[in-house]
Amino acid sequence: MTSPPPPAGAGPGTGRHETPDERADRQWAELLQELRVAQTGVQILFGLLLAVVFQPRFAELSAADRTIYVVTVMLGSATAAALIGPVSYHRMLTGRRLKPQTVTLAARLTVLGLVLLFCTMCSALLLVLRVALHDGAAALWLVGAMALWFLICWLVVPARLLARSASEQEV
Repeated sequence: MTSPPPPAGAGPGTGRHETPDERADRQWAELLQELRVAQTGVQILFGLLLAVVFQPRFAELSAADRTIYVVTVMLGSATAAALIGPVSYHRMLTGRRLKPQTVTLAARLTVLGLVLLFCTMCSALLLVLRVALHDGAAALWLVGAMALWFLICWLVVPARLLARSASEQEV
C-alpha cells in the first residue's frame, strides 16, 4: 500500500503530508502548548518578584542587591510581555489569513522570551544567593554553574539531537 502524494504546497522532506495552512495550524497549536508551560512559570516568578519589595527585610538589602532586584523585575516584566505577546497576535490576526506569518512572528517572540527568561532566572538566582550566602563571589560561581546547566538543558541537548538527526539523514 502506498501513501497518497503530498498535497500541493507540502514541502519536500517535511515528513508530513500537509498543506502550508495545515502546517501553520499544527505549528500554532504546538507553539501555544509550549507557551502555556512557559507563561505559567513566568507569571508565578514575576508575581513572587513583585511581592519581595513589600517584605520587611527588603529595606535591609544593600544598594547592589536592590539594583539586582530592579534588573530582575524589569527582566521578568519583559519576559512576561514576550511570552504573552503571541496571544495578542493570535487575537488580533485571527481570520485575516496570516497564520503562517503569525506563527513565524510568534515563534521569534517566544525565542526572545526564552532568552529573557534565562536572564531573569540567572538574575533572580544571583539575588537570592547573594542574600542567602552573604558571599557575592560564591553566588556568582553558583549562578554561573546553573546558567551552564540551563544552556545544556535548553540548547546543547536539542542541538546534539538535531546534529545526530542531520548526520543520519545524510547517510
